[in-house]
Amino acid sequence: MIDLFTYGTPNGRKVSIMLEETGLPYETHIVDIENGAQKDPAFVAISPNGKIPAIRDRTTGRTMFESGAILLHLAERSGKLRPDDKTRAATLQWSFFQAAHLGPMLGQLWHFRTASEHAPYALQRYERESNRLLDVMDVRLGQSAFLAGLDYGIADIMSFPWVDSARDPLALNFDGRPHLARWHAEIAARPAVQRGMKVPV
Repeated sequence: MIDLFTYGTPNGRKVSIMLEETGLPYETHIVDIENGAQKDPAFVAISPNGKIPAIRDRTTGRTMFESGAILLHLAERSGKLRPDDKTRAATLQWSFFQAAHLGPMLGQLWHFRTASEHAPYALQRYERESNRLLDVMDVRLGQSAFLAGLDYGIADIMSFPWVDSARDPLALNFDGRPHLARWHAEIAARPAVQRGMKVPV
């Protein structure tokens, strides 16, 4: 059994999707980040940076934070969606692309779109960069069915919840990005993804 500490954000949903895809049993614990629960010492002991998601593997006693590291651990733990020698480099590249660029830019765009103080320059900057990153993904997905190659994997799970959030509530779209639209539709149709996107309820 794995304890999943999460909240209803794109980062949190990466891990619930992965757990659903691997079939590993888990129990969800909501960390209410809107009310500061991520600062609770008991949670910080699991996730030193005070961010969701995090897991505790009851079998090994191991705790982990950082979604990319968690996904790799779950792939190794389950033997499913584990990158092989051919796809490992691409998996790492596109997973880090999400963690270093796609997530932070879309996150900042969401912040400035919903901020009470209007900041036109910041809003324009993050919207422009978010659109550029979606274009980068569209080019890649015109070359390859999935981000790391021909098969669905960790890099796709890392990126999907963020791309999904780009349309609603961020109001970005797939116009002129047919490969990204195709990829999004294929992943959205997966039953495990549909279940994982609903966690926590």
